[in-house]
Amino acid sequence: MEIGAYVYILRCRNGSYYVGSTRGALEKRVAEHNDGTHGGYTASRRPVELIFHEHFDRITDAIAAERRLKGWGRAKKQALINGDMALLQALSQRKG
Repeated sequence: MEIGAYVYILRCRNGSYYVGSTRGALEKRVAEHNDGTHGGYTASRRPVELIFHEHFDRITDAIAAERRLKGWGRAKKQALINGDMALLQALSQRKG
């Protein structure tokens, strides 16, 4: 039985965003980022703050969402964080 998974965005001390995914307890993963257990990008940018998350039934879906979000620019991520779906849609339109 799967317990579900999350894709999440953290705001780092320097104002940058970190996108990740995890199975199970999201609060535990954020704590790992903040205590340095999770190393990597956030280790030198602590503390971090959880500013967006979305739950998925399957980890594969959370990982797919993480990959998609990592390809987005800051403005598009900010629109998602703010729940501004109109701006998100506008930013998603292909320029041509």
